[in-house]
Amino acid sequence: MPINVYSVRVDNKEEAYRAIAAVGADKPGCLWMTQKAVHRLVMLEGIQSRQANIMKQEMLSKGGEAAVARGVVENAVPETKVLLMGSLKQYEVFLAKLKSQPFGLPAIAEQIREVLAAQEGLAPYELDCCGRVITLGAGTLIMGILNVTPDSFSDGGRYNDPGRALERAHIMVEEGADIIDLGGESTRPGFSPVDVEEELARVMPVIKGLAREIKVPISIDTTKGEVARQALAAGAGLVNDQWGLRADPALACIAAKYNAPLVLMHNQRGTAYGDLLGDITKSLGESTGMALAAGLAKEKIIIDPGLGFGKNAAQNLAVLRRLKELRCLGQPILVGPSNKSTIGQVLNLPVEERMEGTAACVAIGIANGAHIIRVHDVKKMARIARMTDAIIHPTEGT
Repeated sequence: MPINVYSVRVDNKEEAYRAIAAVGADKPGCLWMTQKAVHRLVMLEGIQSRQANIMKQEMLSKGGEAAVARGVVENAVPETKVLLMGSLKQYEVFLAKLKSQPFGLPAIAEQIREVLAAQEGLAPYELDCCGRVITLGAGTLIMGILNVTPDSFSDGGRYNDPGRALERAHIMVEEGADIIDLGGESTRPGFSPVDVEEELARVMPVIKGLAREIKVPISIDTTKGEVARQALAAGAGLVNDQWGLRADPALACIAAKYNAPLVLMHNQRGTAYGDLLGDITKSLGESTGMALAAGLAKEKIIIDPGLGFGKNAAQNLAVLRRLKELRCLGQPILVGPSNKSTIGQVLNLPVEERMEGTAACVAIGIANGAHIIRVHDVKKMARIARMTDAIIHPTEGT
């Protein structure tokens, strides 16, 4: 009988254990070899040449590798990026050695350790949204979009009557929405900003009705602290900030006061990046740090890479393709691809014909690590999410 040779892919320790166990190895052997089966790349920025030289030599001595800029060996450059490459077992002994080195390397070792731990994925946990509880990490959650604005790009004016908005919310819950995201200010390209009073006039009657009638958590989509405060006081359960605390840092303190989950989205003016995912990760890390400093618990923070915000079409596609890189922050990930202009540019379709493109983005987003999908068409996207979950989350024996 000919020998069969084929490849096996593992993304984390759980998958590595399952692959090794399939060979017939005993449990101690599986546990020992799992660390050797998972290979990770970790990028560090702003590393001094003297630090980089030590890191490279230590990683090489453990059988791994470290790429540094030309000139590091001669200390001809003040700082460098460092790309570490190795198995989890190699990182284990490498980090233990770094802990005994000078030049701030012990603290860097701890940062690397945290990134490696986050790469294993999110362990499921219950998230309390001001009394309404959802489970993160066990399956994809659907956030249904409810805009009470006259000018939103996909459904502007359709639900700006409180009665119609409540009716739509009930339908979305029946169709599978786990969260209702209510917005009172359009963020479409060229939108006209509204003041606090106008935004409150749009959202507050709807929030009060939702709080009475809807059992799933209500998210207030706003960049204004006062809107968030009044919404939370009226029954909203989480805050969705499309500027990641850059527009109004007070949002962090308000979320902390109400112990409300906070979605921090990456956004910027213009589309210039040094390193697309590196810059997004840095910005989201800074926003997360601001929220933590305000007293919000780590498990209450959700990150969003901001598809369609401060990014061109190619960059939006790259974010979806490389979404797993955001795992390093250790937070749940939300993506909102619904009907975005990138889909229109790729398929040359108007907003009302972008369902299939949205579906592709949803499936890829989930496959690449999204925990929450923000969409307009809840019924169809909930089915796509369930099917994608069934494919990427194996059951016993598969």
